[in-house]
Amino acid sequence: MATKNKPSGIPLTEEIVITRVFDAPRELVWKAWTDPKRLAQWWGPRGFTNPRCEVDVRPGGVIRIDMRAPNGAIYPMSGVYREIVAPERLVYTSGALDQEEKLIFEFHHTVVFEDQKGKTLMTMKTHLLNATPAAAAYTGGFKAGMSQSLERLAKLLEK
Repeated sequence: MATKNKPSGIPLTEEIVITRVFDAPRELVWKAWTDPKRLAQWWGPRGFTNPRCEVDVRPGGVIRIDMRAPNGAIYPMSGVYREIVAPERLVYTSGALDQEEKLIFEFHHTVVFEDQKGKTLMTMKTHLLNATPAAAAYTGGFKAGMSQSLERLAKLLEK
């Protein structure tokens, strides 16, 4: 894995916290995070698609998503599920892959889903575990990209 370098934008010691309330039951939000067909519909920033979206939602199970940018460039990412408590919590790692399928950086995510009278409060806590010098080009935009993904999820849940 990468060395523990500090890329610009996200220090290794910083925790990013993103919260959002979805106007949907917790079980539906959970399915959107764990069903590959649903996940492929919202994962990634605006304008991105996911021609490959494979998830094995169990401890030790692998996540593999290839995101296609509007210009056609493919951005592969991979990770591993660490803890699954349906429909309450997902704990997993993820990171972008280079051309040799090696991690450029690795994030650790804990996503908690709380029922709020038919709505769902989602809290995502993320921190950077490892990074190569090339990681700065990717990690600085994590919060904005994830926020756009969650906007896409909210629209999907409205349907």
